[in-house]
Amino acid sequence: MLFRQMKYFISVVECNSFTEAAEQCYISQSAISQQIRSLEKELGVELIHRENRRFTLTPAGEYFYEQSKGILNEVEDILRETFRIGKDKEMELKIGYLRCYSGQELHQAVAEFSRLYPEVSIHIVNGTHEELYDLLRFGGADLVLTDQRRAFSDKYANFQLLKCSCYAELSVRSPLAEQESVTMEELKRQACILISSREQQNIEEDYYKNTLGFGGRFLFAENLEEGRLMVAGNRGFLPVERVGTLPPCGTGVKRLPVMEQGQQLKRNYCLFWVKENASYYIEEFAEILRKLLKE
Repeated sequence: MLFRQMKYFISVVECNSFTEAAEQCYISQSAISQQIRSLEKELGVELIHRENRRFTLTPAGEYFYEQSKGILNEVEDILRETFRIGKDKEMELKIGYLRCYSGQELHQAVAEFSRLYPEVSIHIVNGTHEELYDLLRFGGADLVLTDQRRAFSDKYANFQLLKCSCYAELSVRSPLAEQESVTMEELKRQACILISSREQQNIEEDYYKNTLGFGGRFLFAENLEEGRLMVAGNRGFLPVERVGTLPPCGTGVKRLPVMEQGQQLKRNYCLFWVKENASYYIEEFAEILRKLLKE
């Protein structure tokens, strides 16, 4: 009851009218007057000095008004945060990312999000573009970090992060390693190493060959570490995108910009989530990652 009386009292003071305050609070004027008198009786002091149809605040009333505003603001914050926590599903966030991703910012974003929201359990999964798309569609992931391969759909939040520059990682023993950059045509003379599960190899090869224009033979690695070991062994080149900060190439490997018609090849990277499943936590994580990528 005290919180409600505090609200009534604040409304009377700010409206400077019992009548207007009663309308604002959706109660009768007599009821709001009765509540203020009941509050004064409970406190044992006069808050409002009444003179006919006018009133002024007593020193006690002024103090109570200022303190009540602060307290009620804090109460509203507590209620809002309690509601947000209670509405979020199972207090978890399922994040998917590409198997071939090797940037640092995703790890930093997860660490920062966990610091800010320790109550949320984070689950991480990786996969090819199509595997991540299926996880998103069927609830296996709440949001995914991946490249854009389709036209944007209204069903999904298409949170664009950046246009990523494309590179080829080659063995220092490759003839191309002497150059400052490499063209798509030159890369056709070497095998292209793709990071993919066995089930997705045909889909990945088709995309890199027929959509992006990579030619030649294709080899496959289950994960990024295996792919880079194949590069170090001079078995082919590994296409990578600069999604933020890339780690050093490592011994025996050189990273060159991939050029197409005189311009470095670029890919669009985004965070995607289903709009109807959007939540406070998803949007917060997206903003954290975007800020890190812009630094």
